[in-house]
Amino acid sequence: MKNLWLEFKAFALGGNMLDLALGFIIGAAFAAVVESLAGNVLMQLVAAIFGEPDFSGLILNLNGAEIKYGSFLTDMLSFLLLGVVLFGLVKLLKKAGLGNFRAQGQAECPYCKEFVSVDAIKCKWCTADIDPAQVEEEDAALLAKRNPRPESV
Repeated sequence: MKNLWLEFKAFALGGNMLDLALGFIIGAAFAAVVESLAGNVLMQLVAAIFGEPDFSGLILNLNGAEIKYGSFLTDMLSFLLLGVVLFGLVKLLKKAGLGNFRAQGQAECPYCKEFVSVDAIKCKWCTADIDPAQVEEEDAALLAKRNPRPESV
């Protein structure tokens, strides 16, 4: 039993599990802040423009059934505003140099067929220049300077 407890303690307090738990807690707190900004600030601006705090009063009666399309519009608008807020925050954090916002994933080098990062501009295996699947802002200048390759016949 003591052995089982020691194994569980090592698992629960190990780096990956603790990182995951902390990430989840910080993510939940961050989500609450972003949701509050979207709901309490941006949706109130929409309410000021349209004169209604939300569109839940918009209902279509069809054969005795109430279709509450206003609630759907409110939720859709809230979702879009939440997306805009998140996009703005990510752009702001990226501009400030905080966080790791590099592209994730791998692509196959067209020359040696080894896998490299999707935003790689040079293969780490064969050192060939490659066109990245996703261009990062800091790599755009390097790609513009690159000499165009002659077409092979």
